[in-house]
Amino acid sequence: MTRWLMKVTRLSGQELKNQIAGMLFVLPWVLGFLLWTVFPMGSSLYYSFTHYDLLRPPRFIGITNYTNLITDTDFHLVIKNTLWWVLFSAPLGVISAFLLAALLNTNIVGRSVFRAIFFFPSIVPAIVITTVFLFLLNIQYGAINSTLKALGFRAIPFVSSPNWVKPTLLVIHMWAQGGAMIIFLATLQDVPREMLEAATVDGANVWDKFWYITIPMCTPVILFNTIMAFIGGFQNFDLPWLLTQGGPNRATEFISLFLYRNAFLYLRMGKASALAWGLCLIIVIFTIVIFRSSARWVYYRSSDN
Repeated sequence: MTRWLMKVTRLSGQELKNQIAGMLFVLPWVLGFLLWTVFPMGSSLYYSFTHYDLLRPPRFIGITNYTNLITDTDFHLVIKNTLWWVLFSAPLGVISAFLLAALLNTNIVGRSVFRAIFFFPSIVPAIVITTVFLFLLNIQYGAINSTLKALGFRAIPFVSSPNWVKPTLLVIHMWAQGGAMIIFLATLQDVPREMLEAATVDGANVWDKFWYITIPMCTPVILFNTIMAFIGGFQNFDLPWLLTQGGPNRATEFISLFLYRNAFLYLRMGKASALAWGLCLIIVIFTIVIFRSSARWVYYRSSDN
């Protein structure tokens, strides 16, 4: 602080005005960050050590909320569901987005139209997607099951069976990968053409060029999308809540839904805050593990290449 004050005193009048103007420009963002990010995070950390139901003042209970989670059978079920979802949805979502981007990076007829079609689900509100799929997947009058019945097959309980509901959500998730697809598409267009042409001259086929050149050159972006997919998987809320509300038989009761119920339905704000910080810790651990593993499979092209 003293060094900053000494530096300010050495500034000329115009430089000082520019410094003050710059601070005034960033002040709204700083105040918003402190008010809407830092303060809520600090409050939730404090509430995680209290018993707080929004009706009475919070009462400090130490780490009881955290220790109760360890023995809570509901929490065990939620963690099991969430880990299943994350371990399947994150890699499969990244793979589907990458393959779609690779397909749309080829010289196919109507490429621009197909790009718009595949990107469209990422800009449609979740409630619209849910309404459409509830119509398509309904076991009695859904379009898919009606077609199956007309062909002589049995109807499939996509969203009403504990065995079918998570794979159904997984397919919808893989379908709605337009955002990651666009990022991959931009990355694929940045792959050096001279490397692909040199590989062709050396006799490499399409698969060899894709596996040994295209994929390694895209690994930094694959790492980014993988991390974002894992974070999004742990925070997944919209689709399972709107489509199943955690059912059937709590098969899609993920940690975000469990947190929401405790906070706003049961008014257990202390427990919900402990869940939020536990979720934050889990995400940090997964992110660190992925970053540590990236040294073995991520290729960073040097600036002189």
